[in-house]
Amino acid sequence: MVGRAVEKIGLPYEIEAARLSTLADLDILDTPPEHEFDTIVEIARRSFGCKIALVSLIDEHRQWFKAKSGLHACETPRGQAFCSYAILRDDLMVVPDATEDPRFADNPLVKGPPHMRFYAGMPLRVGSGRDDGASFAMGTLCIIDTVPRTLSPGDADMLRRLAKLVESLLNTRAALAVALKTESEHRTLLRQLDVTHRQFRQAERMTNIGSWTLTLADEGMEWSEQVYRIHGLPTGSPPPLDAALRFYPPRARAEVAAALAHTIATGEPLDLETDFVNAQGQDRRVRTLGEVELRDGVPHALVGVFQDITERHRIEQALRRSADTDDLTQLANRARFNDMLARQMFAARRTDLPLALLLIDLDHFKTVNDRAGHRAGDVLLKAVAEQLTAPYLADCFAARLGGDEFVMIVTDEAMLADLPSLLRRLLADLRLPIAHGDAVIPVSGTIGAAFLDSDVIDASALLHNADLALYQAKNASRGTAAIFGRAGTITSADAADTRSRAA
Repeated sequence: MVGRAVEKIGLPYEIEAARLSTLADLDILDTPPEHEFDTIVEIARRSFGCKIALVSLIDEHRQWFKAKSGLHACETPRGQAFCSYAILRDDLMVVPDATEDPRFADNPLVKGPPHMRFYAGMPLRVGSGRDDGASFAMGTLCIIDTVPRTLSPGDADMLRRLAKLVESLLNTRAALAVALKTESEHRTLLRQLDVTHRQFRQAERMTNIGSWTLTLADEGMEWSEQVYRIHGLPTGSPPPLDAALRFYPPRARAEVAAALAHTIATGEPLDLETDFVNAQGQDRRVRTLGEVELRDGVPHALVGVFQDITERHRIEQALRRSADTDDLTQLANRARFNDMLARQMFAARRTDLPLALLLIDLDHFKTVNDRAGHRAGDVLLKAVAEQLTAPYLADCFAARLGGDEFVMIVTDEAMLADLPSLLRRLLADLRLPIAHGDAVIPVSGTIGAAFLDSDVIDASALLHNADLALYQAKNASRGTAAIFGRAGTITSADAADTRSRAA
């Protein structure tokens, strides 16, 4: 049986037999999850942005996962394992695109779930304890993705470093499995364990990830050093669960408690990003991952990792704001408007509530630019944005489509019940004359409005109706408004009275 398995991966029988013997001496196959291994694969998956990270061990007939992140399976047949090829190497094996590699193109794990495309695996070597000092690759630390990728030299070096941590854990286990012959050997093993633990703590600090355990029977907590650091607490005894939950704001606290209860009840993994306040009162953003640990088939504990993602969250939010916001006016841009209009229309139809769309064109904007300069034009656009975000419009959504074109989504029922009054007030607010020398350039807004009704099939149709109303208003007179489907235009002749009543 060993001979047939060896034939597939090309190892000589004697070497494979010694390798399997060393693996058996480790007594690690089919053991429960361990925090150190689990944390390292989570660090690997998040550091490289991959779908899956594994610590795999290659047995005679199977590939078994001591630790896994992003994958539900516990093992696969050895014949399907990319790691069976990786353990033949002395260094990192990288497969940028498995569909282009004749060794793996027809592999069931490529053609079917998890649809592997990219693979990078670093062999994990363990000493055999033989007099010749031989060591054998037991498996790999590997990262996997569902899209083709490459690995930079820096990333390759980091994967090697993480693999060295796993090797330290495996070799320490191997050493402890052998009876200690002398006190000197005992001290050496303790030093090796200390080095491994210090390396592990360094890896936690490097990625700002800590590990935790919640025992279900008594709600007892165990935290690694980095979890204390994220909480802003001195290392020691972790607080009880109810006290730990108080580090979250009320809404986030309820989310975390509900997620923990759901994972315990269903066995589904926990993955939650929430706001967090540390012991020094600093607002942070954290991510919590966890899964149920079974003993004799019964849920015994939740084990997981805890990461401070404040800086990443800040960058993501800034990028999102930048992508969704018009730089000059700080209003939403066209892309954000398109998304919001689709959402608002869907919500309005689902709840049978009214909605109206307002298209706004500035009058004489080109004249301002030509006579007073583009700086004056920019000041004017900012002033328009300020009017469109006035307090009384807090429940409306305003955006700049580009140039001197603006748009507003109105869902307030009271405003929509008397839309002409809202339009008059807006027309008055958008009268923003620009002084230039001894002259004054009159600036106003012309508005076309359209209601969402049963004849409107999509956002494009609603925009078309509002554009037709805008065309009607422009034909009548600048600084007026028109509502699609209604005769006549609306002026701001009574603007002073409207403002007085509003005040």
